Amino acid sequence: MPEISRFFGITIYMYYAEHPPHFHVKYNKYNAIIHIRDYALLEGKLPPKVFGMVMEWTVLHQTELLSDWNNTCNEKQLVRIAPL
Repeated sequence: MPEISRFFGITIYMYYAEHPPHFHVKYNKYNAIIHIRDYALLEGKLPPKVFGMVMEWTVLHQTELLSDWNNTCNEKQLVRIAPL
């Protein structure tokens, strides 16, 4: 699973060819899946403070996240995204 960003102990990953457009978050023992377009928590759990940081980062980088997700659909290399 390619890592696309890392900040404050939070790691953001994206798998190839998964739908709908989303990314995976890992923080300590927590894991979550976040929808890129509507910021919904699709699966898992994060501490509230960490979830807030991930949401802030998602809003700032939504266009880049969608571009990376499109790259996964076309089996292209993912581009790293700046941390929060």
